[in-house]
Amino acid sequence: MKPVTVYTTNWCPYCVRAKKLLGDRGIPFTEVDVEGDDEKRAWLVRTTGQRTVPQIFIGEESVGGFSELRELDVAGDLMPKVQGL
Repeated sequence: MKPVTVYTTNWCPYCVRAKKLLGDRGIPFTEVDVEGDDEKRAWLVRTTGQRTVPQIFIGEESVGGFSELRELDVAGDLMPKVQGL
């Protein structure tokens, strides 16, 4: 199983939704709070081109935010991606 990392802030409702979706699917994840961490935020912008959270990585691949995570799930592609299939 590929590691899943969710970059979040405490006040973000989409972060809550992303964590709930992953939890509902039984997908373990590591949460990285970037609130107040300018260095991590700058890295996220450089890496993803996005300033918003959540930013979700499956393995080394940036899959986007909550909307993209949900799209993967609805399409049936989330579990295979996490499983490396």
